[in-house]
Amino acid sequence: MVDSDTPPGTRPEPSSGLTGVRPGSALLRLETTESREGVLDGAWWPRSRDIGAELPALVKALTAHLGPVVRVGLDAAAWEGLPTRIVVDEAVVHIDSFAVGDDTVLITRADEDILSLLVVPPDATPETAHAAMAQAVRSGNLTGAEQILIDTGGSGSAAL
Repeated sequence: MVDSDTPPGTRPEPSSGLTGVRPGSALLRLETTESREGVLDGAWWPRSRDIGAELPALVKALTAHLGPVVRVGLDAAAWEGLPTRIVVDEAVVHIDSFAVGDDTVLITRADEDILSLLVVPPDATPETAHAAMAQAVRSGNLTGAEQILIDTGGSGSAAL
């Protein structure tokens, strides 16, 4: 779990529960190796389907740990009020939307590197979210997002 206001090295682990999560925080886990051999690079657990409320915290957290984010690709059917761009800390982030239903969000960093994150449904239980996020960041994971959600009880693309 990455809280966008928490400096690296002091962030709580996802298994610590949700007691420290404040509005405007991003519940995020990233693969800790640089190999990026797995299907997914991390996992995100938004707290609602309101992209305007959820996406800025994700962008801030990713920018703080990985550098500037310039583009986000999302499933159009999974979010309410999907804009074509947002401004986060004076930086414009373009939003691409597709009707893919694949339980992921694609993040493009400034150097054209693309990260793929599992999106845990907002209504998932903490146990389900933790299990899904842990599987998504497992080094060398070859299981896709939808199957991870099915395996962990998150239901797959119908859930988000």
